Amino acid sequence: MPVHIIVAIKQVMDPEIPPSAFTIAENAKEVVSPSNIPPVINGYDEQAIEAALRIKETVEEATITVVSIGSNFSLDVMKKPLSMGADELILVDTGDIGNDPDSNIAAYLLTSAIRKIGSFDLILCGRQASDWDNAQVPVGVASMLKVPIITVGRKVEITAKNVRVERVLPNGYELVESNLPAVVTLSSELGEPRYPTLRGIMAATKKQPILWSLNDLSIDEDLPTSNLTINTITTPEKQNECTIIEGENGQEAGKNLALKLREAKLI
Repeated sequence: MPVHIIVAIKQVMDPEIPPSAFTIAENAKEVVSPSNIPPVINGYDEQAIEAALRIKETVEEATITVVSIGSNFSLDVMKKPLSMGADELILVDTGDIGNDPDSNIAAYLLTSAIRKIGSFDLILCGRQASDWDNAQVPVGVASMLKVPIITVGRKVEITAKNVRVERVLPNGYELVESNLPAVVTLSSELGEPRYPTLRGIMAATKKQPILWSLNDLSIDEDLPTSNLTINTITTPEKQNECTIIEGENGQEAGKNLALKLREAKLI
């Protein structure tokens, strides 16, 4: 049974950058990407790639198309899905819209790219992006394509014409099944994504991503309005406070500590 899987990914600032490299352009109300630290693929999106590859290992004639919208793509970074085993990579340059449109516009552009790709059976996304943590784009895509969505998955399987997903719950998981086509978002509970093999890296060097502009998407109508208004962006302030618990001896100091913790409703 031929299966076409589309995986949506996003290029983001490395969440492990040191605090000293994190700066904000207050006038532009945006975070400035450090020039000496390369971006990365959003972590949850890598798990979506891994989920697609696991399906490909069990389903005959499965193909994986990876798509991303943005600007200033780092090809060394974005070609990682190809080295992991994906079949095709499509990068959509958002041009004047910028690298980080709000969720509503991003979902619209991604949906337009998916429609241009053509038929699909399953769309996999990360549960949220590490930059804004909104978790809104996959839901918007499913709504615009009028297909069901299953969120926060830890395992995905395709059976006949259905998709079966184990959804993460606070105290376990639930099994959800849906008709195809559908959208599924993946969480870290899926497990670590695989490392590209040397053979995969060598094969990826011979593949070139397909580059589209907004004109290639044949958008005949105005873009949807932005639903996000940024008033201010600030870095978190850390406040450290230390209290010395004293007592005549260790036993009394321990008792005083317990009383202090009880007052703070920590025990």
